[in-house]
Amino acid sequence: MRRIIFATKNQGKIAEIQEIMKELNLEILSLESAGIDADIIENGSSFEENAIIKVKEIMKLTNDIVMADDSGLEIDYLNGAPGVYSSRFEGENTPYDIKNNKILSMLEGVPDEKRTARFVCVIAVGFPNGEIITTKGTIEGRIGYEIKGENGFGYDPIFYVPEYNMTTAQMSPQLKNQISHRAKALNQMKAQLRIRLGEILE
Repeated sequence: MRRIIFATKNQGKIAEIQEIMKELNLEILSLESAGIDADIIENGSSFEENAIIKVKEIMKLTNDIVMADDSGLEIDYLNGAPGVYSSRFEGENTPYDIKNNKILSMLEGVPDEKRTARFVCVIAVGFPNGEIITTKGTIEGRIGYEIKGENGFGYDPIFYVPEYNMTTAQMSPQLKNQISHRAKALNQMKAQLRIRLGEILE
């Protein structure tokens, strides 16, 4: 089975990716599972740049196909923040309940129509021949007024999706994996991988 090394240590993210990619004949490994210890400096100015930075750094350490994502939350009222700094907002190792409560306090008193936000995900894949391709997915929503839901991770408990009348943390993993920003980007990438890897995936 062909391996893909996914450049993350986030086990919640890896679980989502493995579920979304499960019908492909590929083994998706985290950095930890692949025995790779890398400290990557994400200094890009966009999600795409950061995803490519991660791929290039791990490509130096393995001959496997390398996949990475950069994703985050863009809040219109905060001029797109936290954006590419989503994981480092209020400090990289700060628990997400603190990050989420900070955002809720920053939007205190802000009405529904000004709480618009989106999750953005860019997936990058690097091949042993040096080629790198990217795909992008988004999901639109609003910032809620309180933390709700036990599923998901990160900013899911404050990201409210009006069409479903719930946060992404209240969604079942199956629903979230159909409509999320990461699912959209990964589904596009699956189509690209089928083209490039062809019969390996059959």
